[in-house]
Amino acid sequence: MTTINLPLDGTIVPYTLTGTPIALAKRDAKAFPRIAFAAAHVVADPLADNDPWLTPAIDWERTLAFRHRLWDLGLGVAEAMDTAQRGMGLGWPDARDLIRRALSEAAGRKDALIACGAGTDHLTPGPDVTIDTILRAYEEQIETVEAAGGRIILMASRALAAAAKGPDDYVSVYDRILRQVREPVIIHWLGEMFDPALEGYWGNGDHIQAMSTCLEVIEAHADKVDGIKISLLSKEKEVAMRRRLPNGVRMYTGDDFNYAELIAGDEEGHSDALLGIFDAIAPAASAALEALGRKSNHEFFDLLEPTVPLSRHIFKAPTRFYKTGVVFLAYLNGLQDHFVMVGGQQSTRSLTHLAELFRLADKARVLADPELAASRMRQVLAVHGVN
Repeated sequence: MTTINLPLDGTIVPYTLTGTPIALAKRDAKAFPRIAFAAAHVVADPLADNDPWLTPAIDWERTLAFRHRLWDLGLGVAEAMDTAQRGMGLGWPDARDLIRRALSEAAGRKDALIACGAGTDHLTPGPDVTIDTILRAYEEQIETVEAAGGRIILMASRALAAAAKGPDDYVSVYDRILRQVREPVIIHWLGEMFDPALEGYWGNGDHIQAMSTCLEVIEAHADKVDGIKISLLSKEKEVAMRRRLPNGVRMYTGDDFNYAELIAGDEEGHSDALLGIFDAIAPAASAALEALGRKSNHEFFDLLEPTVPLSRHIFKAPTRFYKTGVVFLAYLNGLQDHFVMVGGQQSTRSLTHLAELFRLADKARVLADPELAASRMRQVLAVHGVN
């Protein structure tokens, strides 16, 4: 067994790894009883001569290879979402490039499920940004995705949150956009815990009242809405909304705290998935969904429930910094050779946070090679002065 010294409560304490890694196996999404997207991260290029806070540098080879890994596991790719650091280091020009490259890769496979984020993040919210400006921004990004042959995930808009005077402005914007899209979209309601600039989305700070406005939009355009992903970290709110959706409109859980039970569902329905945590725990998610497809609910929960404490830790407040944990796991698992992020975001979590992530990942059995993970953890510890 491998033992490593890790910080805990201000001291350094030995930790012995005990987790048996979940086997990596290729799977077909057709074996899954749920649609499951993993919102995928981007791999930074640590050798680029750039200013990380100002200019992103992306390792395209590793970034695209990671998407193929998700497809090999039977998972879909939710491209250029907040997990890819949209609005936190990745601007629209690079997101546009990412979308085009990923769609090109997907086109070369028969089994690649992919949908791409389209929003308004190339706008800087301010008094000069009007509803018409926001509409044009949405249209520009939607046109880019559709021209490349992609499906749309309609992302929440910081600019709209700043400019809207009330629910009617949201209804007006979504009405016009949904009338134009070629194929049914996934609407993404991202809560303020993920992005404080989105507080009061749908024109109300009360999520239940905001939900009514969102449902009004969906009901008016049910033929143009494949589903809605809500990221409010409340299973009660998700289930309440799920039960009010029109027939044929899916609920994609974005609840990184309660996804296991929401995906399993109840006698009145279930949620499909569009989750950032599936980037980090892809082998476990894939194996669990395959088990659910065999109606082995016990195995489903045995595989997925141990990942929930890890996910809750990665997504703990400030939740917007969860991307750091996702990328750290990719580094520990040998999916990239460094712990460097676009925008220098690797600095958003403490060494103590990363040490607890390491322990929880071991317990969740998502460290693919414990010896490699321990070796890489020691390198990070050494940089922080722990030997």
